[in-house]
Amino acid sequence: MKTIKGPALFLAQFVGDQAPFDTWDGITAWAADCGYEGVQVPSWDGRLFDLARAADSTDYCDEIAGVAAANGVRITELSTHLQGQLVAVHPAYDAAFDGFTVPDMRGNPEARQEWAVDQVKKALSASRRLGLTAMASFSGALAWPFVYPWPQRPAGLVEMAFDELARRWRPILDHAEDCGVDICYEIHPGEDLHDGDSFEMFLDRVNGHARANMLYDPSHYVLQCLDYLDNLDIYRDRIRMFHVKDAEFNPTGRKGVYGGFQPWVDRAGRFRSLGDGQVDFGAVFSKMAANDFDGWAVVEWECCLKHPEDGAREGAAFVRDHIIRVTDKAFDDFADGGTDDAANRRMLGIS
Repeated sequence: MKTIKGPALFLAQFVGDQAPFDTWDGITAWAADCGYEGVQVPSWDGRLFDLARAADSTDYCDEIAGVAAANGVRITELSTHLQGQLVAVHPAYDAAFDGFTVPDMRGNPEARQEWAVDQVKKALSASRRLGLTAMASFSGALAWPFVYPWPQRPAGLVEMAFDELARRWRPILDHAEDCGVDICYEIHPGEDLHDGDSFEMFLDRVNGHARANMLYDPSHYVLQCLDYLDNLDIYRDRIRMFHVKDAEFNPTGRKGVYGGFQPWVDRAGRFRSLGDGQVDFGAVFSKMAANDFDGWAVVEWECCLKHPEDGAREGAAFVRDHIIRVTDKAFDDFADGGTDDAANRRMLGIS
């Protein structure tokens, strides 16, 4: 068994225009002061990280890693959630997702997609230069508008969408192989890869590509009423990244999984700060330890009630308290009476 590394913090929800959240030096020092040992980096945010330079320059990567180390944290992974989303966008979402790209790509879906693919590949190259072995991303979505089968979906529609999704991602996955970096798709509503079945549909179409893996976040499974503990056992060999995020699901006579178009605070399913929701993290961390997961436990703060800085500080302590330092001995070794082949045969009555 292996001990999970952590705690680490995903910085995306904390970057801002005020100190200490507006510079790499400031935010990494703040994260260390909160009790974190690592940070997951939103690769799209130029206030913290120059992705183009990182893809091409080992010196720049060494400089960035050195600042983090001087402040007491390590870079755990890069994230390409926003760029990955743009690898595949259904036309219904063109306007909604245009803000994820640079201004001169907006209103041009084809150019936007090419830019997104290049961005994800750059992040993989940067990950290699930083000595990282995994990168977080979204899959994007072509079939998501048809997730509910009404009106009846035409035969072949979903299959065609997943064929196209795989076609777009296959060259990126091959680049990931060249870089020695896993792409960990966050299994997430709004993405075509939003549960186990949809992940497997994609995996089949990329021929079980070794670099196509999962970012496990139990909060998204609570909101889908999916068994998040069973999921850990089913996909133990594909789960290579872990977001520690809490959630609760409290349906009423008025609202359920779909949320009734209500704001987060009024939905039946809500993300919560760690310890304030319904995820059984004792069981999650136990399964992670039993399944030999040795990646980072990365806090992703998303809560509709609590202040983010409080959630961050509490989250570091929460994760530290839940990480299991795995044992290197059996609890009943004291009762070991010793054995040999002859003794075993006697005990079994084998002459």
